Amino acid sequence: MTNEIKVIEQQIYELNARLTVLRKANPKQKVPNYTFNTLEGKATLLDLFGDSDKLLVIHNMGQGCRYCMLWADGFNGFLPHLESAMSVVLVSKDSPDLQRQYANSWGWRFRLASHGGGVYIREQTVTEDGLNAPGAVYYERVGDNIFRKNSAEFGPGDIFCSMWGLLGLAGMGDADWTPQYHYWKRPLKLDDGGLNVL
Repeated sequence: MTNEIKVIEQQIYELNARLTVLRKANPKQKVPNYTFNTLEGKATLLDLFGDSDKLLVIHNMGQGCRYCMLWADGFNGFLPHLESAMSVVLVSKDSPDLQRQYANSWGWRFRLASHGGGVYIREQTVTEDGLNAPGAVYYERVGDNIFRKNSAEFGPGDIFCSMWGLLGLAGMGDADWTPQYHYWKRPLKLDDGGLNVL
C-alpha cells in the first residue's frame, strides 16, 4: 500500500506542475474597473492593485461561512509571502465595518473590500452559476487595463487549504471533519455544576 501512496503523491505533484504551466499560458480576459466599498471609502479594482501589476482577490462568502473562515485563516499565515509576489485583497458581501470587526476577531491582516453582493461578484464569480462562492481570482494590470487571468473555486478537499492534506494523513476527509468557529471542549468537571451546557 505504501508504494501506491507514493505513486499517487508523485502523480498529484506532476499534475499540479502541469496545471501551473497551463495557467501561465491561459489567455487573459479584459474586465471592467469595478467599484468596492472599504473603510477608507470607495475603491476601484485598479486601486486594489496598489503598487503591483498583479492582484489576487480572495472571494470570501462572509462571516456566515465556517469554511471561508478556514481558508482565510490559512492564507493569513502565508500573507507576507503572497504579498512579496502580488497584491492581495479579501472581498466579501459584508459591509466594511463588519468585515474589519470579523477580520480583527480572527487576527487577519488582509486588506479588505466589500462587493456588497453586487455586479462584481455576479460577473467575476468563480462558479458557473454566478453565485457568491468561495474562491480566488488572479488579475493582471497593463496600464489602466485590467485582465482576469485565472480563477479557482474553493471546496472541501481542494489544494488551496492545507488542512485537508493534513487530515488526509490521518485518513480523514470532509465527511469526517467540519470547521467550527470555536473548539470548546467540555471539562471533565464543571465547577458550576454543568447544567444547561450545550
